[in-house]
Amino acid sequence: MASWEAAYWARAHRTPLLLWSESTALDVRGNSPLVEFMKRRFLQLCTAFVAAGKSSLSYFRQLGIEEKRIFTAPNAVDTPLFAALAEEARRHGVQVRAHYSLPSRYFLYVGRLVKNKGVFELLEAYAQLSAEVRAEIGLVFVGDGADRPELMERTSGIAPGAIQFPGFVHREQLPEFYALADAFIFPTHSDTWGLVVNEAMSCSLPVIVTSVAGCATDLVQDGWNGFVISPGEQTQLAAAMSQLANDSGLRRQMGARSRERIETNSPTHWAEGLVRAMESVRARMQ
Repeated sequence: MASWEAAYWARAHRTPLLLWSESTALDVRGNSPLVEFMKRRFLQLCTAFVAAGKSSLSYFRQLGIEEKRIFTAPNAVDTPLFAALAEEARRHGVQVRAHYSLPSRYFLYVGRLVKNKGVFELLEAYAQLSAEVRAEIGLVFVGDGADRPELMERTSGIAPGAIQFPGFVHREQLPEFYALADAFIFPTHSDTWGLVVNEAMSCSLPVIVTSVAGCATDLVQDGWNGFVISPGEQTQLAAAMSQLANDSGLRRQMGARSRERIETNSPTHWAEGLVRAMESVRARMQ
């Protein structure tokens, strides 16, 4: 209701209204006829639109918004901060690993431990890896959520393999987990973006994401800095994990490319995109 109040206030006072959105056409929460009707009505009250990335920009187009009214402010995290903290963690890798009791090598997931984030598929994909690979590389779930107990229960039958659940971790400590991981995995069933992917790439990690993640189109080039897989595809995920686990050169190359790519999704680029949108609206009003 607050959004509608703001929109009608803006119309009554002849004030431009910009709508920022990271929603995409792949969001499984959509498709309600009433919601879609109200959504289109709300869009008519807006002057310009700011998209978080390519997928959200495409969604604005599908909703009938003119190209000239859409601007992009790419979703970002504090890339320099994550990069610096990750480098510091690598310099003290032995101590960091001991502090958190981390495996010598591991795949990393960061986020809520709920089914729609694909965490059960990730666990099953890990179980599909060869015994030799699982003996060398573990799996770490950072975060908490309603399905954590069930997820932990299912790990009991997976051997060999080191599967750990450090729980919730504050942002300042996350780079320590990113820094020592072999790769970051984001197996979500539906996600408007996934800022954890930005964080992992800032820490120079190869990434595996599902095609429905809003960030996938902007940040991950399949086979270049990671892999883009279909949601729910355990075998496909396991194959990508196995390839990274067995090729240290590929991991280093993809990690360096991730760090290079994430530079275009900096807080500065986000701010510049928002400024362009506001300046365009202001110019049209003069």
